[in-house]
Amino acid sequence: MCRHLAYLGAPVSLGRVLSEPEHSLVRQSWEPRHQRSGTVNADGFGVGWYAEGDPVPARYRRAGPIWGDLTFSDLARVVRSGAVLAAVRDSTRPGADGEAAAAPFAEGQWLFSHNGSLRDWPDAVAPVAAGLAPQELLSLAARTDSALIWALVLHRLRADPDLGAALAGTVRELAEAAPGSRMNLLLTDGRTIAATAWGDSLWYLADPSAQRTVVASEPYDDDPRWCEVPDRTLLTATRTRIGLASLKEASAGAPHGPHASDAPHTSDGTHAPHAPHASHQGDDGQ
Repeated sequence: MCRHLAYLGAPVSLGRVLSEPEHSLVRQSWEPRHQRSGTVNADGFGVGWYAEGDPVPARYRRAGPIWGDLTFSDLARVVRSGAVLAAVRDSTRPGADGEAAAAPFAEGQWLFSHNGSLRDWPDAVAPVAAGLAPQELLSLAARTDSALIWALVLHRLRADPDLGAALAGTVRELAEAAPGSRMNLLLTDGRTIAATAWGDSLWYLADPSAQRTVVASEPYDDDPRWCEVPDRTLLTATRTRIGLASLKEASAGAPHGPHASDAPHTSDGTHAPHAPHASHQGDDGQ
């Protein structure tokens, strides 16, 4: 369910990242290649982007499918940004939240998306939700598992703005409360990306020479430099560095920042990928 993508690099049109590639996020809304649950992502979409000199991102979200929104086509053609997070949604269950349930969720400088679902929602995670202040629960963006996950991540970010630690701590807490959940989370502040691979596909494309990084549910083209992130992994990235850290350890201390990977450093100062380059021919199973 759901597909999402985050981009850091030179300012480009939204369309260059989201709609022009052969297997773009727009195409993934009706024809994903690596989606393990669900087949069509037509229950809303959203894109958030950062303008130069403004740390607070703009957002455009709608409740319907991205392919039917002509306004998005115009935005994608003319809006340029060097930091983008976008998502297309396949809802787990019917609901009336509409646009409010579409990622990216936002607060201050942060944009967030969740690809997956919490097992036995909402009963299994009620004890975790009870740890939030009443004001935080009353401020949920929507009545969905994704909105609760965002509230939990945001609670951690307010105490410590380390993106990777916020995601890792949230995933571990929810995995203990609701085993079998799928929690591919994606978070950015316009300078750094943090993401988790937990139950669904996650890939990254690193191009240090161009100071460009893309993190996505699946590759948007067949560039052989795309690398798949192993399951149960935290990824942190800047425009020039990729860090990978295992989420399997039971230790309470979550890894911090883009240097958390135990992957060896390459000569250009980036981290060598853990996963081999994979062929992108055919389907991964849905």
